[in-house]
Amino acid sequence: MIKKQLIMEKALELFAEQGFEATSVQQITEHCGISKGAFYLSFKSKDELIIALIDQFMMQVVTDIDRIVRDTCDEQLLYEFYYSIYQSFHKHSDFAKVLMKEHSQTLNKELIQKMRYYDKLLEDIILSMIERLYGGRVQEIKYDLMYSIKSFMNMYSHLFVFYSIPVDLKLLANSLEEKTNLLATNATVPFVSVELHHMMQPMNEEITKEQILDTLEQKIAEIEEPIEKESLILLKQQLIEPTFSLAIVKGLLENIRNHPHCKWISYLLRRYYKV
Repeated sequence: MIKKQLIMEKALELFAEQGFEATSVQQITEHCGISKGAFYLSFKSKDELIIALIDQFMMQVVTDIDRIVRDTCDEQLLYEFYYSIYQSFHKHSDFAKVLMKEHSQTLNKELIQKMRYYDKLLEDIILSMIERLYGGRVQEIKYDLMYSIKSFMNMYSHLFVFYSIPVDLKLLANSLEEKTNLLATNATVPFVSVELHHMMQPMNEEITKEQILDTLEQKIAEIEEPIEKESLILLKQQLIEPTFSLAIVKGLLENIRNHPHCKWISYLLRRYYKV
């Protein structure tokens, strides 16, 4: 196992037991069976390790939901959306528990900013799903509906994150699909206006072109498969000096979108090119 991944997995075990603040670097290195020097070769600090764990978890959640919203037919979309969310939280319940607890208590500005960034990405995906499913019928209440869906995601996840009880994910997804449709069909009194929604948005939440380029370079170094690697190289060139048509960019993105190590960069590039 790669040492960096080993540290992340072992640290997560301690964070699940003790929380972020109560866990020291010394405890992490002892739990991993490595020296502090080896730890600091992988991470500059405990905070950097925590951010890496958040990135790993949230990148997977965001890209999975984005894929479902893009690829699922309208009739199954809400069900698949909720099922995927809760399946991810169930699969990674230890980290989900730590994240939900620490997010509500932390004063770490970098952690707060990171979570707001991913929260904004999720909101954008949910809004695109709402507009696709309901169109202009919910124009006045679409932000209320989006916050209701986020509340469903948060509150029902407590059932298996904080309580050791069996949860029928299919029944839960069906139930929330029905509740969401009822709200979309019957709610008539909006509370969250466009102005209020924009006031609540974080500043400078978008990832920069330079950050996308850095991620591209990392993936180019990691990937060995020829089609995906060549597509990444061409996408990097396109980002530096645009020459391809949007159709070609879409084709290159299609080449990498299903590779397990390219899902996040594929998502970022689709967002950047608005495709």
